[in-house]
Parts: sequence; structure tokens; C-alpha cells
Amino acid sequence: MQSGPIRFTLKKALGKARLGVVHTHHGDIQTPVFMPVGTNGAIKALSVEQVEALDPAIILANTYHLYLRPGIDLLREAGGLHKLADWHRAFLTDSGGFQVFSLSKMRKFDPNGVYFQSHLDGSRHFYTPELVMSIQHAIGSDIAMVLDDCPALPATPERLEASIKRSIAWAQRCVNCERPGHQGLFGIVQGGLDLDMRRRHLEVLVDMPFQGLAVGGLSVGEPPQEMHAMCHAFVHEMPEDFPRYLMGVGTPWDLVEGVAAGIDMFDCVMPTRNARMGTVFVGNGQRLNIRNAAHRHDLRPLDESCDCLACKRFSRAYIRHLYTAKEITAVILLTIHNLTYYLNLMRRIRASIEDGTFETLRAAFQPGAQV
Repeated sequence: MQSGPIRFTLKKALGKARLGVVHTHHGDIQTPVFMPVGTNGAIKALSVEQVEALDPAIILANTYHLYLRPGIDLLREAGGLHKLADWHRAFLTDSGGFQVFSLSKMRKFDPNGVYFQSHLDGSRHFYTPELVMSIQHAIGSDIAMVLDDCPALPATPERLEASIKRSIAWAQRCVNCERPGHQGLFGIVQGGLDLDMRRRHLEVLVDMPFQGLAVGGLSVGEPPQEMHAMCHAFVHEMPEDFPRYLMGVGTPWDLVEGVAAGIDMFDCVMPTRNARMGTVFVGNGQRLNIRNAAHRHDLRPLDESCDCLACKRFSRAYIRHLYTAKEITAVILLTIHNLTYYLNLMRRIRASIEDGTFETLRAAFQPGAQV
């Protein structure tokens, strides 16, 4: 059962899809929800006023990056990231474990943690569950994540077993750390594409005092169909009264399939990263590359069904001109569009669960579906 500062209310279930609310110190979050990624405490290319206008209930920041800069001392001095960034809604902080473990040539495991070299300056650091929790304490996020071991896929059974053993030990150490009174803690289930391993890891984590659980170790090299299949086989077995979070996912199709499997929370850099590369999402998950010459004289908006600033005021031709001229305004407009698309998709999903039409929406996002 839930205990602690983060609570989840299940409002409706439609098959495995769920409509709910995550209650936090900085406001209620309607789920299913997409969390824009603000790695360093800000959404790339956008001001805080522009982010507020998009109306996300929660954004994600990264513990690893905030530890390296601006550093734990400044975060403590400022009274946390909410005050430093002047953000008055909820923050979730990833532990940074994925970033550390992705530094495969710059990190080394130790029984108590992991040594790594900073990707910024090569300085050496020792990441432990206690350090991760102290950083997240200084950040003051509403939801903190445990430090876990996230192996890339494909992975051997031996590597997955080592990941689960290490992640369980580290999760318990995170639980034992002091946290701010408003900060909830989520556990992370590993196990790759092995359903039995996922179930064994889950069985241990549900006995720990978490307020939510995440599915980690997916979208790390496997085909999307395999990720979807694992979610459909496993997610509904997670506690009903916990928010369920699929980490680092994904495309619009991934989000729809995740909801169909019972996921409540998502994050991904895809909308902001694609915007910086000149690609936007339109329709039912199709991609439009603004760099294409076909858009040079195209006076239509990016997406005629979109109500974002970019689509209401500007044409593809104008935004393409800005992008090819390397004007930062182009990246701002494309980022606003992509985040609007993702946030509106979640609103559509929530409405479709409410009115019972989710499966119709889901069918429209399948690869090869008619636009």
C-alpha cells in the first residue's frame, strides 16, 4: 500500500489503460502524463514563460547533470531547484544512473557504487545511492528515483541477474536515506526482456516503502515491438495503487502502446531533440522534416490541426527559412510545436479513456494505419 507524500488516485480503468491523478506537493498531475525533459533544470530552447504557456504539470530534471553543474552546493544555497529555476510545478528527478552506465569506457563498478569520469572535464567521481539521494535532497524534487543498474540490450542472463542484485541492494540503501518531507521515492524494475526476472525484481520492490514504481531498462537497443510486448505482459502486475512510470520512452506510438499496457507516466527527449534536428510530429505520429526542399514554398502550417504558436502564426516555408538560416527562433518554434503535440496527445488519450474510445485512438497510431 502507498505511504508517504506522493499519492495516486485511480479514476477509471479501460482494459489495462488507466485514468488517474498523482498528488504532489506542487500540484496534481492528471495521468497518463508526458513529462518534458529539462535535463539541466530547463527545457532546451525555451524560457520558463514559454514552458508555463505549454502547461505541463511536471517536468523531468537529471540528477547526474545537476550534480556536475551547477553542483550540490549551489542547489542547497538556492533552496532547491524550484527556487533556482523559478518553477512552481512538480519536478521528477532521474537518478542519473542511466547516464553513468552509458559511460561504458569511463566507469567502473564497485560493491558500494560506481566510479565514473565526467563527460564534461574527465574529473573522477564515485556515485553511490547515498550521494544520489543527497543530490536529490538538495534539488528538492517532488519525485526522486532510486539509483539502479540499467544494462543495455541485448544483455546476457548473467548481466541481467547482476543488474537486479545490484539494483535491489541500492534501492534499499536509497530507502534508508533522509529525504525532504514533500519528496516521494520511486523504485525501478529491471530485468531486460526476461519476464521472470522482471517479476522477481518486482516482488522484492513492492515490499519496500515506495510511492510509485518505474519500468527501467527498456528502449535501450531492443526493437519497439519487443518493448511493447514486455509492457503488455508485465505492467498490469504492478500494484494498482502505484503510479507506473516507463522511463525514457518514446515515440507517439510508444506512448499509446504504453498506456494500453497500463503505464501512467512517460518522459523522453524525443520531442525536443527532434525539434533541434528540424523534425516535427504531426497527425497520428507521422514525422515532417522541415529541412526538406519541398517545404520551401509551402505556406501551410506545420500541422493544420495543431493550436500551438508555431502553427497558428507561421508557415512551413517561413520556419524552414529560419532553420536553414540557423536562426534560434526556428528551434524555439519547432520545440514549442513538438511539446504541444506530445502534451495534446496525452490530453487526447485521457479524454479517450474517459469516453471509452481509446481503442479507436490506439488503432490510428499503429504503423501503417491510414492517416
